[in-house]
Amino acid sequence: MPNPDGSPHWTELGGTLEGTLIQRLEIDIIEADAQRVVARMPVDGNRQPFGLLHGGATASLCETVGSVGASLAAAPDRTAVGIELNVNHLRAVTQGHITATGTPLQSGRSVAVWDVRVQDDDGRLIAAGRLTLAVREIR
Repeated sequence: MPNPDGSPHWTELGGTLEGTLIQRLEIDIIEADAQRVVARMPVDGNRQPFGLLHGGATASLCETVGSVGASLAAAPDRTAVGIELNVNHLRAVTQGHITATGTPLQSGRSVAVWDVRVQDDDGRLIAAGRLTLAVREIR
């Protein structure tokens, strides 16, 4: 079933969560279309040894959000793969969930750039990311 704006849902494009890092980190994609992707992830199970949310888990959430959105924008004959990711970690989180919201800054035929904002359960900004993606034909 397509999204409300008529764009295909990522699962309709042949995507699967089975055996992926998305599944392992327990990322839940709440909303996904070519203009906005929202995903949520628990802190529990994604901490570093000192009890804080692992920065790599946050970065993986940012890349997931941008990759899903850019792939939906490029569909149905093209997909997007991350080529550069920058994440600024702004606040420590030790419990609850984090929610990432991504929107495109640029959706071109060969390059896409997504802005991703990550918030804690209280709505505080805990990280800001920017993902650059190569848009390419599906083979």
